[in-house]
Amino acid sequence: MVWSLAGAMIGEVMEKILQCENLTKSFTSGLIRTKCCEAVKNVTFDIEKAEIVALVGESGSGKTTVAKLILRLIEPTSGRVLFGGEDVSSYDRHEYYRRVQAIVQDPYSAYNPFYKVDRVLEEIFGLYKNGLSDEKRKKIIASTLKRIGINPEEMLGRYPHQLSGGQLQRFLIARPLMINSELVVADEATSMLDASTRAGILNLLLSLKENEKISILFITHDIAQAQYISDRVLVMQKGEVVEQGFASEVFAHPTHPYTKELFSSVPQLHEKWDFQKAPQGSGDKCS
Repeated sequence: MVWSLAGAMIGEVMEKILQCENLTKSFTSGLIRTKCCEAVKNVTFDIEKAEIVALVGESGSGKTTVAKLILRLIEPTSGRVLFGGEDVSSYDRHEYYRRVQAIVQDPYSAYNPFYKVDRVLEEIFGLYKNGLSDEKRKKIIASTLKRIGINPEEMLGRYPHQLSGGQLQRFLIARPLMINSELVVADEATSMLDASTRAGILNLLLSLKENEKISILFITHDIAQAQYISDRVLVMQKGEVVEQGFASEVFAHPTHPYTKELFSSVPQLHEKWDFQKAPQGSGDKCS
């Protein structure tokens, strides 16, 4: 058996939880002379149960647009998104967002500074049609926070400015756990955190896959993080997926020229950096 860097067995048949089929999203601008921009072009991929798929590429490559299409924040120009074998547009929104949750780039933007952090956890129960008793909610919140390494007695009742970015992000990760979500879309979930905190969040996402069997679409421009966490990887350029495959294969043997260029731009810690080389016309050179 062959394993990827994140520990998934290659060749194992698993249930497809999400399928994107020929997704295309176009935006137009201008009133008289309109211009059309295809942010996403015929993107096709799937995510299996208990799998982490990394979507990588430079800024402006269309990664976040794909996330918005999956989260039903915008409608596709053509193509479709299937969740559990059904078109996402056929789902009741409350039911869909109970099963599919997002983790945003800026944890501070998810909190209202005038309310305590408890509020973001309590609001998630609104996705249940019948609701839960206050006692049941408190038990779920406390037990979930303990599972992700947070002491509820110390953290609950505080305001957002009293917690670190990593702690706030952990609260957001607790939300899909509390309602047994099946898919998490993590869009640059670690980009605003310091290096030491990033490792903890990445390991927490890995535990969601391994212990809770939650699937994750991990969107990032950080190649090292994608290599560390993903079972499979998709590489986007100018709205198109130019290469995809098992993480171990893509990172070890990239085939597309853009993928090779993208990976080569990552500094190699085991190699001595040559600061003498500077592009011509770039100004002062190091001496």
